[in-house]
Amino acid sequence: MTQDISPNITALQNKAAALPRQPGVYIMQNETGKVIYVGKSRSLRDRVSQYFHGAHDAKTARMAASVYDFRFIACDTEMEALALENSLIKQYTPKYNVKLKDAKSYPYIKIDVTAEYPRIRMDRKRVPDGSLYFGPYSSTGTVFSVISELERTLGLPSCKRRFPEDIGRERPCVYYQIGRCAGLCTGEVTKEQHRASINAAAGILRGGTRDVIASLREKMLAASESLEFEQAARYRDEIESLRKLGERQKAVSSPDVECDVIGLRLTDVEGVRFRDSASVFYIRSGYIADSEHFLFGGDEITAGEDDDMADSPFSAFLMSLYQSREYIPGEILLSFDLPEHDRELLSSYFTERSGHKVEVRTPKRGASKYLCDMAVTDAEKHAENYAKRERDNEKTLLQLAKTLSLEVLPERIEAYDISNLGDEHITCGMVVVVDGKFKKNEYRTFSIRSKITQDDYAAMTEALERRLSHIGMPDDNMSAMPDLILLDGGRQHVSVIRERMAQSGYDIPVFGMVKDEHHKTRTLVDDSGEIRFARQADVFKLIYSIQEEVHRFSVSRMSNAKRKTLKTSSLEKIRGIGPAKAKALLQGLKTIKAVKEATVEELAAVPGVSQTDAEEVYRYFHAANESQLQKNNHPEDIL
Repeated sequence: MTQDISPNITALQNKAAALPRQPGVYIMQNETGKVIYVGKSRSLRDRVSQYFHGAHDAKTARMAASVYDFRFIACDTEMEALALENSLIKQYTPKYNVKLKDAKSYPYIKIDVTAEYPRIRMDRKRVPDGSLYFGPYSSTGTVFSVISELERTLGLPSCKRRFPEDIGRERPCVYYQIGRCAGLCTGEVTKEQHRASINAAAGILRGGTRDVIASLREKMLAASESLEFEQAARYRDEIESLRKLGERQKAVSSPDVECDVIGLRLTDVEGVRFRDSASVFYIRSGYIADSEHFLFGGDEITAGEDDDMADSPFSAFLMSLYQSREYIPGEILLSFDLPEHDRELLSSYFTERSGHKVEVRTPKRGASKYLCDMAVTDAEKHAENYAKRERDNEKTLLQLAKTLSLEVLPERIEAYDISNLGDEHITCGMVVVVDGKFKKNEYRTFSIRSKITQDDYAAMTEALERRLSHIGMPDDNMSAMPDLILLDGGRQHVSVIRERMAQSGYDIPVFGMVKDEHHKTRTLVDDSGEIRFARQADVFKLIYSIQEEVHRFSVSRMSNAKRKTLKTSSLEKIRGIGPAKAKALLQGLKTIKAVKEATVEELAAVPGVSQTDAEEVYRYFHAANESQLQKNNHPEDIL
């Protein structure tokens, strides 16, 4: 495909020709200075020059045509360039780079082995606290499923009881009675037996199910020879449960196979790649222990140029994928080819990070090739499901546009709802639907500033005026123009907002979402009457979900504001503590409980809180305890 010519192509070619022939990272910028692509290369001059000469695939051509300028950072080694590329992609989130979701959102399985009676828990943060962490996993659903299976298989407690405090205090729960829990709370399970089960769980999470079964079989035989038949029977049951656990998982290879498999699916339509997808299988002991699926945006460049000098854009994706993972297997199989030096570079990086040899390779035949093909098929299925959902959403939006007589397809819908508690905390929530899908990162809350008392019309007017003031503003994440605005209200709401928008020069369709006597979606209205759509199931489902979501969001934000005020106002009862110091205490110590339990020294360490203030706060929360202590020390005072 022929590349469109950038207006300053000659200047870019000359600048690229002056680059050094050494490893480094290049940063492409558009006319406004925004970073649109970050790449790395073992030879900056050769790689960057390629973008401004010859033909490219459609995505690369669009990116190159958008480049107004670029800068570079030279590195001493390719490894350094790879790490820097990954860091810069996370920093700038460029339009044309393949991006992963923030690793902070990935959940882990945590075993606090430092506790007297360790438990298995989910945690979103991995901190150096001496605990064992496994993962990250693809979703919280996967984590809870794994934890549930481990608890069921090994008879571990799933309740909220605390050990050893609650041992023998209450009757065992129903899980003990049906044999799903060994009954740690009964006192029948020793500390050593419980820790052995926890160690078995850790072994399974490491991918060593076979090793755990072999260890349990040895213990079962030893217990049997020692005539400890009850203990031997417990080991026998655990072995059988582990076998069943393996049967529930999908076996894809021999028991000694441990690797990660990444299948990439590229879709060509008239020579233009779009909605590429990837599937990752995490295979442990021959089973798929977890999997992830990725869909890439239409502009994200997933494949490099077909020449030896090209540095694959997918290298940064692979590095990001493993940067937050606790464990990297000895083999990573790819369904696609990477330049040889990229494979060697990634292998070296993963080897250095994991502490053992890691090989990144693309198998051409045999069982490994079968696994890669299976991952590609999985990626294709997820891409097809996504495409079907896109088509269904587009069809629903077309029906909605026809029903409301809209001139354009409502690709961006914004919905608003007012929530308040009396005259306080009047809040307007805004939810956004783009292409039929909720965009939660674009939700906004407007705390109404006007001194109004339960006037929904005035509150809605203020919120919309503040929202519309952002339209068209450069570098503003609310600059997009909505195609349709929905209000949680009736005809009067619509009339007031349409009139105000007309005065401001905006011609955006506005409709009200009306509820029935059961507080459920009934119809849409404009300032001339009702618009029935109950028989259009897909349209009704969309409007219903929007109305429920905007109501939930606005109420939750109003409630949060109320809770913060209650916390602050409780501190303001203390002598010398006003709104500013109350807010400082909550910001410094995070919670009311922490403020109550803090020492005078900890309170005084909060910026803006004096020693006298700290003493007053401490005295306020500890006066009752001191009074009771004095009564205990002087019982004659209460005779």
